[in-house]
Amino acid sequence: MSPSPDINLPRVLIVSRRTVRKNKFVDFVGEYHLDLVVGYGAVPVIVPRVAGLHAMLDSFEPIHGVLLCEGEDIDPSLYDARRDGDGEGDALSPEQLEAVRRLHPSDAAVDHEKDSIELLLARRCLERNVPFLGICRGSQVLNVACGGSLYQDVEQELHPQDDAAVCHMDYANYDGHRHPVRVLPGTPLHDWFADSLLDGDQLMVNSYHHQGVRRLAERFVPMALAPDGLIEGFYDPEAYHPGEGKFIMGLQFHPERMRKEGSDEFDFPGCAKAYQEFVRAVVAYQGKLAAAQVHLRSAVTTPHKLNQEMEKQRKVIVRSVSLAKNTYVFGNNTGARQPAEHRDGDLDAGAEFIESNTALSVQQEKRLKQMGATVRNASGYMSRLKVSEEREAAARALMAKMFVAQLASLAAFYRAMGNVCSEVLDAKLQPPSPTLHE
Repeated sequence: MSPSPDINLPRVLIVSRRTVRKNKFVDFVGEYHLDLVVGYGAVPVIVPRVAGLHAMLDSFEPIHGVLLCEGEDIDPSLYDARRDGDGEGDALSPEQLEAVRRLHPSDAAVDHEKDSIELLLARRCLERNVPFLGICRGSQVLNVACGGSLYQDVEQELHPQDDAAVCHMDYANYDGHRHPVRVLPGTPLHDWFADSLLDGDQLMVNSYHHQGVRRLAERFVPMALAPDGLIEGFYDPEAYHPGEGKFIMGLQFHPERMRKEGSDEFDFPGCAKAYQEFVRAVVAYQGKLAAAQVHLRSAVTTPHKLNQEMEKQRKVIVRSVSLAKNTYVFGNNTGARQPAEHRDGDLDAGAEFIESNTALSVQQEKRLKQMGATVRNASGYMSRLKVSEEREAAARALMAKMFVAQLASLAAFYRAMGNVCSEVLDAKLQPPSPTLHE
């Protein structure tokens, strides 16, 4: 049954892949991914891979889920590409790298803009617990975003002697190629394919990749292993509960392409489960956001008026925090403007307020202690900024040498700090919940 057209369906962002057609760039997303997302009740929002888009991701809000799929190799500079992770020796020699480029010309190219967009989206999902599904390259992006590393070429690094070789890519049989994996018990993947597993919990899967997970990020747990030991699926068990809007998973193989020859029928009933459960989490996450917004609107439209005693206490706390901020900024530097004189005990109210407010996290407490956030000191702060033109110029020169991905990550950090401040202010403005009596 199709959803009603007047329902606001959840949005799943999918980053396109760039190719050349008729001497012009063309962006695309595989139709299988789009069909499955739509079929289970979400709206795919295609994020075009164009220069500068990484700085415009806020325009795609609200984001209820992210699906990352096909694409070129991830830039090795974004992860540890060393053999042993000890900083000695590159994973591949120049001769090996050239051989990889000749064998995989369409995949071995690096797309820095796509890397930047997708890593920012992955990290945003991880920070906010937004449902995330990574297929093939998307699983590699997820692992790198969490600090894991990749094999630059499985054939060259994992089994160079062909003693335990597994064919992970067959250019002559793109959709029909299969190789076995062992599905680990107690994982979502095992539940989805429980009725289709062969002896030894084996499953035949479609794959099309020459890279893969070398070191799995600590937060993840493997779900499937190829005979050569390569991880073909992983997830975060602490962030997996689709009914509650939690879903963080990466699959190196392609369940969407595991279909019977000449038909759209899947090889196994579990093939579409990744998309079905992912969209279920996306729908639940949208519901959580909607409930939070209703609560916030209710709090804003119901102003809380302070009585005379509370207003007096508020002024005391504001002064105390202001003095603390002055002390933090100026310290005992005799060359700087000193804070106004204050009596013993003036700082007690602010300290007591911060220590007793258990709703704040350690990071938020530290941030509040450092920032203060008072208009009273704004003019002095701006004056010091004007004196720092040389520092600003040096900072600009340094950032000019940084990669786009590094600059984007820096900007994302400051956005996250802004969100922390906004959340704390919202919490302060909300009236206390009324006590319910039986």
